[in-house]
Amino acid sequence: MRYSTDIQRKQKTSKEGWPAKAGVEPRSMQGVPSISAASKKGRNNGNECAGNLLEKILDRNNLNNAFKRVKSNRGSHGVDGMKVDELLPFLKQNGEAIRQEILEGRYTPQPVRRVEIDKPDGGKRQLGIPTALDRMIQQAITQVLSPIFDPEFSESSFGFRPGRSAKQAVEAARRHIEDGYKWVVDTDLAKYFDTVNQDKLMNLVARKVKDKRVLKLIRLYLKSGVMLNGVVSYSEEGVPQGGPLSPLLSNIMLDELDKELERRGHKFCRYADDANIYVRSKRAGERLMKSITQFLEVRLKLKVNEKKSAVDRPWKRKFLGFSFYNRKGGIGIRVHEKSIMKFKDKVREVLSRSNGKSTEQKVKSLTSKIVGWVNYFSPADMKKVAATLDEWIRRRLRMCIWKQWRKVQTRFKNLIKLGLNKGLAIQFANTRKGYWRISSSPILNRTLTNQYLVNIGLTSLSQRYSVVRSS
Repeated sequence: MRYSTDIQRKQKTSKEGWPAKAGVEPRSMQGVPSISAASKKGRNNGNECAGNLLEKILDRNNLNNAFKRVKSNRGSHGVDGMKVDELLPFLKQNGEAIRQEILEGRYTPQPVRRVEIDKPDGGKRQLGIPTALDRMIQQAITQVLSPIFDPEFSESSFGFRPGRSAKQAVEAARRHIEDGYKWVVDTDLAKYFDTVNQDKLMNLVARKVKDKRVLKLIRLYLKSGVMLNGVVSYSEEGVPQGGPLSPLLSNIMLDELDKELERRGHKFCRYADDANIYVRSKRAGERLMKSITQFLEVRLKLKVNEKKSAVDRPWKRKFLGFSFYNRKGGIGIRVHEKSIMKFKDKVREVLSRSNGKSTEQKVKSLTSKIVGWVNYFSPADMKKVAATLDEWIRRRLRMCIWKQWRKVQTRFKNLIKLGLNKGLAIQFANTRKGYWRISSSPILNRTLTNQYLVNIGLTSLSQRYSVVRSS
């Protein structure tokens, strides 16, 4: 389906376009929506959170930056079928009309497209993909609101904030454990993004945002609905997970939890809806779990998943894919077993014997996953894990290569090229052993050597880990 007035709304289309002045942005960005400077009308004694906030959101520079961010993130299409690459031509033709609709409060966001992805522990995570246009508008809103809200967020909040990361959250958790807080209250919110109370959330946003036009626009995004199989459904609760605005709204809501924990003097780390609170005893943890569950469900109107929440030792729990262990001189960080299993599943997909991709394509895709995985888990002590995974990956790659040499004649020729004598080459080329069994044979280890695999582009986890740790 193409983007059209049928699914967006009935509107008059500007023939003049929405071009940016040459020289204001890089030449590759010429044609990005041109917005006039923010109007001074509506100012409330200089308060930037007051009546002129919408004009700041629709400022040309802010929209240009939002467009660049959406374009760089790529992403899938929304319900209108428009790809990110098609957004700029659309804005040139319709941008001024859309801007005017937003200013006059007549703009109606499109429903999000429902997408389900597998969760590591089973089940499905439901994402809502907004249209490319709505992603740009949401990004523009986020860029203006983040500097207003972020400075007052808790120092123990690490998710989706400038200059903060999962690595910092895990390191902070390690320090709490090392300081003697060796019990963790691990809270899991059941379908958090689907159960957020919209009225409660909007009240929290309205504490700082006084421009009612902006509040109305955010409310429209909350109520835009979800399209599944051509049918749009609407809900009075939830925040669609998948748009640029969702992480900020999530932090605004859960900052209430952070402030409550700080008021009580607790040590904790929160990344989005994943919160771990560290205490000194199991009894204290059980008391805290009871009281914090009541706070979340009564005050914030959220639902705690009792089956996945627990009071336990930190090294028995998973936090952002990591876990911990006792080592000489303190507490160490390790990769959780489930994270290793998930990585191996991804490798199996890439190195499948029947996915039809060439060895070069498989190695290129595998390298990308290895680099990303090691970069993320580099805070963990995983020298032995990396070495074990390297050995397993090399075996799977040898299996794929052997299968590609399907015919006896092909196997024989390639083994000869790799330095095997004729007698062994004939014997091995005619083997009837299974692919996985043959992949660990001495013959393939002598021919498809580790160096051979490196020469065709394979990246070693161990080497990558050493590089990242030393940098």
